[in-house]
Amino acid sequence: MNKTLTNKILITLGFLFIYRVLAYVPVPGVNTEVIKDFFTSNANNALGLFNMFSGNAAERLSIISLGIMPYITASIIMELLAATFPNLGKMKKERDGMQKYMQIIRYATIVITIIQAIGVSIGLQSLTGRGGEQAIMIDMNLFIAISCASMLTGTMLLMWIGEQITQRGIGNGISLIIFAGIVSGIPSAISGTIDLVNTGEMNFLVVLAIAVIILVTVGVVIYVELGERRVPISYSRKTVMENQNKRIMNYIPVKVNLSGVIPPIFASAILMFPSTILQASTNEYIQMINDFLNPSSYVFNLLTFLFIIFFAYFYASIVFNAKDISENLKRQGGFIPGVRPGESTAEYLNELASRITFSGAIYLGLISTLPWLLVKFMGVPFYFGGTSVLIVVSVALDTMRRIEAQVYMNKYQTLSAVGL
Repeated sequence: MNKTLTNKILITLGFLFIYRVLAYVPVPGVNTEVIKDFFTSNANNALGLFNMFSGNAAERLSIISLGIMPYITASIIMELLAATFPNLGKMKKERDGMQKYMQIIRYATIVITIIQAIGVSIGLQSLTGRGGEQAIMIDMNLFIAISCASMLTGTMLLMWIGEQITQRGIGNGISLIIFAGIVSGIPSAISGTIDLVNTGEMNFLVVLAIAVIILVTVGVVIYVELGERRVPISYSRKTVMENQNKRIMNYIPVKVNLSGVIPPIFASAILMFPSTILQASTNEYIQMINDFLNPSSYVFNLLTFLFIIFFAYFYASIVFNAKDISENLKRQGGFIPGVRPGESTAEYLNELASRITFSGAIYLGLISTLPWLLVKFMGVPFYFGGTSVLIVVSVALDTMRRIEAQVYMNKYQTLSAVGL
C-alpha cells in the first residue's frame, strides 16, 4: 500500500471512530438507565432492530439515535420520484442537476428527522423505569425542542461523515456507517449469549446451531455476491487492430445480485419508519398495527421479503442501463455474437438482466428472512435476521474490492513510471 491508500484507510477509520464517539453522547434531559432498560426488554421486536441499525445508539438516546435511516428514507423517496417524473430523472444525470438533487435529499432528510424526533420524544413521555422514575427529567415541551435539535444535528453529522468517507476514504460512506453500527453490537451479543448459556436459558446445542446458520449464511452471501454472468463480446477486425496495444474487455460482467445491499437497507428503512412513529401512540388499534410490524412477526418478514424483491428490481433498473451499454458497444465497434447492435442488444441485455435479477431478488429475500425463521423455530429469545449478516458481508466484500482495485492501480502507475 502506498501513502495515498494508507491515508484513505486512516481517514475512513477516523470518521468511523467519530461516529462511534457520537453514539455515546446522549440527548440532554433523559434518564439513560430507563431508556436502556426499555430497549433491553424490547430487544426482539422493532425497537431491537432499530437499535441494531443505530449501533446501539438508540438505547442511550444518543444524538445519533435515529441513525442514517432518515437520509436513506429520503433517498428512497427521491429515487421513486426520479423514476416517476422524467424531468427529475434527467436532472439527476446532469452534473449541476445532481447537486440540486442531493440538496433536495438533504432537505427531505431534515423534515423526516424532525418528524421521527417528535414521535420518539412524545413516545418517551409515558415511559417509566422499574422504580417509577421518569425517562424525561425536564419539561416536556422543552425536551421536544432539545431532542429535535439534538437528533437533527446528529443525523446531519452522520450524513456529512458518510459523504466525507465516500469522497476522501475507501468505500461507500453510508453503507460503512451501517456496517460499523451492526458490527459494534457483536461483542455485546456474544457476551449476552454466553450469559444465557451460563444461566441455563439457552441450550449449548442451540448456540452451535445458530453458529452453523450464521456460517452457512455468510458462505451463501459470499458465493452469490461474487457470482456473475459474463456476456461474450466480439469486435470488428478494424477495432482490434487499432487497439492491439490496449486491453479490450471481451465480456460484459452482469452480477447475480445487481442491486447489492441496497434493497434490504431500503426495506428496513421503510418498515422501521412507521414503527418509530407508531410507538408514540397509545391507541389500541395503532398498537395492533405496530405489533404486526414487529420483526419477530410473520407479517413483518413477509413485507420484508416483498419490499426486497420490489427494490431489487427497481434499483437494478437504475444501476444497469442496457441502452447506454449497447450504445457504448456500438460506438466502440463491439457486438454480442448473434445479436444485432443497437436496440436488439439493449433488448437482449434487458431480458438477461431481468432473469438474473429474479434470481438475485429471491436470494436477497430468502437470505434476509430464512435465518429468522430457523432461529424462531429454535425458540431463541432474541432477534436475529439475515439482513444484518447480508449487510456486513456485502459491505466488507465491496470495501475489500475497492482496496484491491486501489492497490492494483498503484502497481500499474508504478510500472508505467518505470517504463517511462
